[in-house]
Amino acid sequence: MLNSDLLPSLLFKINENQLALEAAILELSNWVEQRGSAEVAENVRGALEAIDKNEEFIKLTIAVMMAPE
Repeated sequence: MLNSDLLPSLLFKINENQLALEAAILELSNWVEQRGSAEVAENVRGALEAIDKNEEFIKLTIAVMMAPE
């Protein structure tokens, strides 16, 4: 397998990791909010918006890269 063939699979796995981290951080922000730090939780959720904004583009790009030529 050529190194260039590995790139789409690598990006897919990195994206999966990113989404898992987003979910874990969101859970932590909910936990923080339940303990009275709503401002901190809101700041965390605001920072996570970048992942949400880019998710569709990343998925589409990876799908194009993984499609047979």
